[in-house]
Amino acid sequence: MNSPVASRDWHALAAACRPDGRMLIDGVRQASAAGETFACISPIDGRTIAQVSRGQAADIDAAVSSARRAFDDGRWAHKPPAVRKKVLLRFAEKILAAKDELALLETLDMGKPIQHSLGVDVASAARCIAWYGEAVDKVYDEIAPTARSALALITREPMGVVGAIVPWNYPMIMSAWKLGPALAAGNSVVLKPSEKSPLTALRLAELAIEAGLPEGVFNVVPGYGHEAGEALALHMEVDAIGFTGSTRVGRKMLEYAGRSNLKRVYNELGGKSAFIVFDDYNDIARAACTVAGSMFFNQGESCNAPSRVLVHDSVADEFIATVAAEAPKYQPGDPLSGAAPMGALVDDGQLRTVLGYIDAGHSDGARLVAGGRQTRADTGGYFVEPTIFDGVTNQMKIAREEIFGPVMSVIRFKTEAEAIAIANDSPYGLQASVWSHQIDRAHRVARALHAGTVHVNQYDEDDITVPFGGFKQSGNGRDKSLHAFDKYTELKTTWLRIDGG
Repeated sequence: MNSPVASRDWHALAAACRPDGRMLIDGVRQASAAGETFACISPIDGRTIAQVSRGQAADIDAAVSSARRAFDDGRWAHKPPAVRKKVLLRFAEKILAAKDELALLETLDMGKPIQHSLGVDVASAARCIAWYGEAVDKVYDEIAPTARSALALITREPMGVVGAIVPWNYPMIMSAWKLGPALAAGNSVVLKPSEKSPLTALRLAELAIEAGLPEGVFNVVPGYGHEAGEALALHMEVDAIGFTGSTRVGRKMLEYAGRSNLKRVYNELGGKSAFIVFDDYNDIARAACTVAGSMFFNQGESCNAPSRVLVHDSVADEFIATVAAEAPKYQPGDPLSGAAPMGALVDDGQLRTVLGYIDAGHSDGARLVAGGRQTRADTGGYFVEPTIFDGVTNQMKIAREEIFGPVMSVIRFKTEAEAIAIANDSPYGLQASVWSHQIDRAHRVARALHAGTVHVNQYDEDDITVPFGGFKQSGNGRDKSLHAFDKYTELKTTWLRIDGG
């Protein structure tokens, strides 16, 4: 039986694809107030997929006004939890019903292989929306243990208008991580997708309305960060910002909050995750295959990619040889073929950034083991080989900075204390991994690592039920799980005096 990917002619579907690039405000597709657009370019071959509305301050103001009206009149916020649940479950069903269309848009827009868009991104987005729909009528408020003469109620109240700003690497998944808890809690949302991958966000908004979400509750304004993103973060009627992106822009989000209404800001930012392999771990092949699969997935354009690989010196040569043997399995291919293990980087700017880091690795004295070159340049797309450096020190640029491309840095260590020190010597603290058969060591090192998630003898296990986020400059707050409601609700205490008794 053919797989869903193999059974479709994705090239023919791509040739016929004519996506609507207009923004969606108050339930209506519309051009920007200024009538300006920008070209949405596919990183696969440089083709123009669509002209997309270039949202600016006036458009953000219109979207926020729509969201504010929708929140204040209670058309969504005042619906019983069971009603919001039904709408969100229908929304998830709509996403799955449109899976081929959404997967194609995701692949054309940001270059990832179509099998990943279909099997990972669409599926994960639908599951996230459905999970929060199911959760909304199962989260209880509290009664405080006060004296008998009073009753103190602790309730979760929706924030109001939430501004969601999402990156280009997982457009659907990152949108769902914001939309699920924000909508389930009763908020209205204005979503600003990245200008590099805006198309699935616009389609998601249409599907939400088809599912019964009232007009104005979910608005999408594409545009540039310095225009639409800044206007959204500065808007006085926005109560909270959920941002996923670079640490540099995350700092700006905090600044914008200070310059405006002190809105809540929740940043999910960069990472430089450490993958630590100790000499007592006896399945080097498994660890090497795991790190290759995790590092080169999504072209390395993942904030939690295990880009710093710390290996005990006594097993480093074997480990590096095994990883290098895995690298050819991840050579970039045609993302629409249904078989490519790795796709294109998102645009020419990211291609130049990644190649610049590879040059820096050479300049700083690291030893190139595999890859290191642009490939498939004849297609007009932006492809880079899976790249591995050995002989990296933790002070090199490729070990300090987030590359967001398929570049792995191997750092050797001799002692457990040295491994912990190197792993924690980073401004980031998103994820880490410990490979050891000694249970004491695994626990001890996991506890010592400054990271939001620590994996033991595996990497990248994922489920919507567990929180995602980091320490230090990897951000604050948590996406996923019930903890995400903390970002999109306010706690209210209501005291009632009980007379007599």
